[in-house]
Amino acid sequence: MLLGISGSMRRESNNTAVLRTLQMSMPAGIGFSVVTLDDIPPYNQDVELCGVPPGVQRLKSAIEASDGIILCSPEYNHGMPGVLKNALDWVSRPALTSPMKGKPVLIVTSSPAFTGGVRAQAQLKETLSGMLARVIAWPQVVIAGVHDKVREGRLVDEASVKFLLDAVSGLAAEIAVLARTPSATAQP
Repeated sequence: MLLGISGSMRRESNNTAVLRTLQMSMPAGIGFSVVTLDDIPPYNQDVELCGVPPGVQRLKSAIEASDGIILCSPEYNHGMPGVLKNALDWVSRPALTSPMKGKPVLIVTSSPAFTGGVRAQAQLKETLSGMLARVIAWPQVVIAGVHDKVREGRLVDEASVKFLLDAVSGLAAEIAVLARTPSATAQP
């Protein structure tokens, strides 16, 4: 089971549309659900000490139950959106016991710009590295000019969809390798 996390809360989000398109295009045998970050409050350790908020617990549980993650993020001001960074900060707690630890992750970014969100990709890789997630080794999946490639809530650019599905195959292969080598995800 794969989990898609959209880094945008916008109702007409291009990133959520990309994930929904993947959901409808997944090869047989690969389950895929999509979550948004609408109910994740700003990270505050004082709140955490009183108990993990329900939205955060739902996200952590969904991550724990998944075999791999597809993060789909826009690029805001040359980086990842604050809502996504905030959610990752919540999920990273407590340190070294995050449900993202050892979890295979595929990063997808999109932007109206021709760069497709490459700077957000770099920030996401750095943050995920700090969480000990396993960002898969794959060519960067960026969707440039995304505003022209999404119509009626779907990614309609065939080349982008094919590239995404190839990357999902790479993620599935990484998950299969990890399943055969349980020590790769064992706790130290």
